[in-house]
Amino acid sequence: MTFTAETNPSTERPVGRYFALLVEFDGTDFVGWQEQLNLRSVQGTLRRAIIRLAKEPIILTGCSRTDSGVHAAGHVSSFRTTVRIPTEKWPPALNSILPDDISVIDAFCFEDYPFDARREALDKQYSYRILNRRNPSALLTRGYYFEPRPLDAAAMNQAAEAFIGRHDFRAFMATGSEVKTTTRTIYELCVEPDIAQRDCWVIRVRGDGFLYNMVRIIAGTLVEVGLGKIRPEDVASMIVGGERKAAGLTLPAKGLRLDFVTYKQGLFGYQPWREYNEDVRKELKEYI
Repeated sequence: MTFTAETNPSTERPVGRYFALLVEFDGTDFVGWQEQLNLRSVQGTLRRAIIRLAKEPIILTGCSRTDSGVHAAGHVSSFRTTVRIPTEKWPPALNSILPDDISVIDAFCFEDYPFDARREALDKQYSYRILNRRNPSALLTRGYYFEPRPLDAAAMNQAAEAFIGRHDFRAFMATGSEVKTTTRTIYELCVEPDIAQRDCWVIRVRGDGFLYNMVRIIAGTLVEVGLGKIRPEDVASMIVGGERKAAGLTLPAKGLRLDFVTYKQGLFGYQPWREYNEDVRKELKEYI
């Protein structure tokens, strides 16, 4: 299915087609998503590959500015181009020239509808992966945080309940961050076994947006709960108090992964959180 200007007459229609790319990457050897001069970024590497195929200037917009070392399984980016390469040809063509630590999984064409991967994102899910055994792993060191001490997952899940809902999360934001508001909504947060790896836990969190280092600080707080350093019942007061020093450690970036991002169009099979559903049905009528 494609979304066209004819199905949304009010939309301004600059020349070209708009594409969304579903991308996964290993963030270990990147400075993060955002392009930086003379440094290896995901945005810069992907944009240059697109330009090589399109042979025209490209502006690439990402759904999220992941930090150095953070990975992604479902990052979405968008760009406009006048080149008529068929939609299904973009992933294999890009993968043929991209390095091994970036892969384009899928592409979607919006024709003249000006899709913006950042502005139109509705919610996101991140996961934080922890290897929890006595000895480290040579195979998991790039994508898992190693914690040799036993973790109490039941206590961690009890503490996780305090985060769910709409709160001011300034206590769980890196010091010195500049944002208009520190209020965010978390729809779901849980700690569960990693079914893909033995002796591993996954902290999964889904919300409408996240502050700088917010997920890594939440994960650090839950790990300290799991180690018995913080009581589960104390987490609620941390949120209310708003003091960064009261919350847990900021865990390393390597354990963090962006799982997916949702849009009203249900892009790439990811559906928005249920609270959006009624509005989504109304808005979809304008485009489908």
